[in-house]
Amino acid sequence: MSVGKALAHDSAAMHVQGNAVFVDDMREAEGLLHLVPGYARDGAVGRITKLDLAAVEKYPGVVAVLTAKDIVGKNDCSPSIGGDPILAADEIFFHGQVVFAVVAVTRDIARRAARLAVIEIEKIKPIVSIEDASELESSNLLPPYEFIRGDAQRAIQKSKIQLSQKLTVGGQEHFYLEGQIALAVPGEQGGMKVFSSTQHPTEVQHLVAKMLGVNDAQVICECRRMGGAFGGKESQASQWACLAALAASKTAVPVKCRLDRDDDMIMTGKRHDFKMNYSVGLDAKGVLTGIDIEMLSRCGFSADLSGPINDRAMFHVDNCYYYPA
Repeated sequence: MSVGKALAHDSAAMHVQGNAVFVDDMREAEGLLHLVPGYARDGAVGRITKLDLAAVEKYPGVVAVLTAKDIVGKNDCSPSIGGDPILAADEIFFHGQVVFAVVAVTRDIARRAARLAVIEIEKIKPIVSIEDASELESSNLLPPYEFIRGDAQRAIQKSKIQLSQKLTVGGQEHFYLEGQIALAVPGEQGGMKVFSSTQHPTEVQHLVAKMLGVNDAQVICECRRMGGAFGGKESQASQWACLAALAASKTAVPVKCRLDRDDDMIMTGKRHDFKMNYSVGLDAKGVLTGIDIEMLSRCGFSADLSGPINDRAMFHVDNCYYYPA
């Protein structure tokens, strides 16, 4: 029986000694290549009118430069309803969206080469804030929905005390200590083994298989341990695993993709901002009689996991209190 006993984490000794192996600690195979994603650096969104990668391709040490045209299967790394391109094809929807990937003999070479890309965009005004989106009904990523008990408005109007306020909660960066990273090793007959710092290995397996156009059984995703995630690797680890696998498939050698911290924070999504408008009614003793809350969340460009995130916000908005209406 282990109930009531102090049990050490199964990797505790290795963590303390520095012997625990994370993806970037794995011994690199001879000939391993490094992948760095590239994006438009001027912050613009809109239709791509020019993509010139000639200087990137000619940079000494560069082995391959990949674009959406190199994906033979499905160009999508969404965990749910789709709409998350692995590589942008014709349009950039958000600052930091990956347009191409550089594969080189060293990571430093790949990083330097990626900066030589020429990307021109027919710019459009981005929808950045909750206020921007509120003015456009078409900006809803998912249909609005409600949780209702009784008649909140009537209960509030009849209450002794009535209050109305607004609350804004800013977004957050997950800031895991180990950044986004994946190592892909090509196998037989189109198979692929991917070592990924992910909270969802099965999802990585499915998405890599769809991208490569092979059966799920031909892809293995392994995650021994992560150096933190906090939700930031539940779905967002998949894109980097897909890119590493794509490069490994094209070059027939192992490929590692390890994002720089600045690129990581630019290219990946964040915890959602929320804006809440609420009215509340209380009796003379301060006991809740009714509450009406409108919750608006900034979900970014795509749905991703925003459905479950908003569900969780709705489920927990009452905290430890009972809302009679």
